[in-house]
Amino acid sequence: MRFPRTLLTSIVLGSTLLAPLARHTPLAQDVGAASSAAVSARVIVKYRADSALLKKVAQAVGTNASPEAVRANRVAALSTKVGVALRAGLDISDQTTVVHAEGLTSEQLATRLAADADVEYAVPDRMKRRVSVPNDPLYASRAYASSTTGGPLVGQWYLKPPGPAGTAANTAPSAINAEGAWDLTTGNPNIVVAVLDTGIRFDHSDFRTVANGGNLLPGYDMVADDRTAADGQPGRDADASDPGDGVTQAEANSIPGCSSTDVGPSSWHGTQTAGLIGALTDNGVGIASVGRNVRVLPVRVLGKCGGFDSDIVAAMRWAAGLNVPGVPANPNRAHVINLSLGGAGSCGTVYSQAMAEINAVGTVVVAAAGNSAGRAVSDPANCPNIIAVGGLRHVGTKVGFSDLGPEIAISAPGGNCVNTASAAPCLYPIMTTSNSGTIQPVAGAAGSAFSDAFGYSVGTSFSAPLVAGTVGLMKSVSPTITPAQVRTALQSTARPFPTTGAENSPGEPAPTACRAPGNSDQLQCYCTTSTCGAGMLDTRAAVAAVGGVASVQARVSLATQSPVAGQPVTLSAAGSVVPSGRSIVSYRWEIDSSGGIVSGFVGATDGPTVSLTPTGPGTFSVRLTTTDDQGQSSSDILTVTVGEGSGGDVPGGDDGADDGGGGGGGGSLGAGSLGLLGLGIAALAALRRRRADAR
Repeated sequence: MRFPRTLLTSIVLGSTLLAPLARHTPLAQDVGAASSAAVSARVIVKYRADSALLKKVAQAVGTNASPEAVRANRVAALSTKVGVALRAGLDISDQTTVVHAEGLTSEQLATRLAADADVEYAVPDRMKRRVSVPNDPLYASRAYASSTTGGPLVGQWYLKPPGPAGTAANTAPSAINAEGAWDLTTGNPNIVVAVLDTGIRFDHSDFRTVANGGNLLPGYDMVADDRTAADGQPGRDADASDPGDGVTQAEANSIPGCSSTDVGPSSWHGTQTAGLIGALTDNGVGIASVGRNVRVLPVRVLGKCGGFDSDIVAAMRWAAGLNVPGVPANPNRAHVINLSLGGAGSCGTVYSQAMAEINAVGTVVVAAAGNSAGRAVSDPANCPNIIAVGGLRHVGTKVGFSDLGPEIAISAPGGNCVNTASAAPCLYPIMTTSNSGTIQPVAGAAGSAFSDAFGYSVGTSFSAPLVAGTVGLMKSVSPTITPAQVRTALQSTARPFPTTGAENSPGEPAPTACRAPGNSDQLQCYCTTSTCGAGMLDTRAAVAAVGGVASVQARVSLATQSPVAGQPVTLSAAGSVVPSGRSIVSYRWEIDSSGGIVSGFVGATDGPTVSLTPTGPGTFSVRLTTTDDQGQSSSDILTVTVGEGSGGDVPGGDDGADDGGGGGGGGSLGAGSLGLLGLGIAALAALRRRRADAR
């Protein structure tokens, strides 16, 4: 992962040092001890400075004893006290060493040693791997290439950990912390997430098929009407690629169900939603995805002007492994289905019955709430057993275009621009994969595009894949969890919505609490649990809740985006987790290595955040130790690289208070699409058509 000013170089835990990867930021993943036939323990122990044991050993060995002799005698004395045969490892500091034992786990030994009066802390000495933060260049930041291209400076802000609540570092409280979840899993390739949409561009540089070592499955094209499909192949077929859904005026006049409001370029909507779920990650190209290694099953259900209910429901059934007459059986049954589509109206029988069958086989369905500016949740998101997802601004309020209502289960970032000035960049868009073609696709690498601050993506279409990707990670650690258990875990781990701190554009009234949907627009408002679901998606917490975390796990992260000399640097313990039913009762922060640029903390060192002010460029390391209410402890060390200078300026526009909840629907690329795009419904043979461009 690359930062504009190199930030972090490595993460260290205990005696394990992770070397930096050039300008990457390798956070650590706990992979546990190496497997072996016999149970063994490896624990880091720090003796108390006033320990009676240290004093007795010092008196016994004398002042001229070697470090090896001191260490061996200390460990022998501790072994006698706790009644466990300990073997001395190497020292970390004057008071800290590694001990080994046989016949019990590291967690068991750490708990036993931590209870001794001579021990300040004892934590498992875990192995780490450089996997958490990917090296995809757009993840950290995207510089403005010109006044009309590039950005945003915040990169894929929506996947990162939010800053500590109530602090200045918490600039994007709605961020889902997928980064933290990647410490627990980077996705299981046996888990399949189906994307029912416009199809996909298989030739995009950030995708690769399973046959070529990637995670993209062949999929299927369920669009039965040849005029809607416009792919040159009669009826349903095995080609799930997206030929483009752009509509000319001539097509609007000739295709039943289309109108002049459908005229416009292709959205490449399916490529965008699929990219958020499963774009190749940590491959040095483009973006990172939530699900990383889960497999993506593209199923084409939308074409020119939308798609029919009959095709969508057939695709839902097929994706879940159920029989669809005339279509070959799906060899890759989906565990999760994403629906970034919808239309006005209540849930019909065809959807409700299909959902009952799909849930019965264990498949979870996630759907976008809709983009009609605060009206009622669209169909099929309003159906029972579907996890409906609302859209949030970066600050955690309902984004203007998102619909709302009691049917919403949870909310996630949908992208918002803040800037209202003409031609100004969108500051908090959702970055994802796309194609550079206008109507027809541009093939290969030349057509591989990514949305940015000027050709941006916003909409609940992009909120839903963040949840679907999260469910893919949840299924990765607990494949047998039921749809009901998934919903419960998502909702019980959601972070509470903010109730203060948001602003609207100058001259507009301050945001108020969201109310039940009616016949008028509701733009930005403070979410409630009856309008926006249980809270803000927390991917790490949701994965941890179903993954059976066995012990407290400390995790320290950098809350300051670009540390520079002379400016406060804030570190956060927000990513730390405990087993279900437990809580963290204490935090202890220590400077592990000052690097000659920090001398102490600013303020308290016993809370979930700390701050330091480096005096110059260089590196320093900080250790966090968390203890839960059962007395178990865990430590993590973060090495921070401090640079010189300041970040770049945002080109043009008004970095104002709010965009008023504006912005186009999902899949809309181009600065001219700031206006709200309606859902648009056309009836044809009693079959409603679903619009992709309004999500």
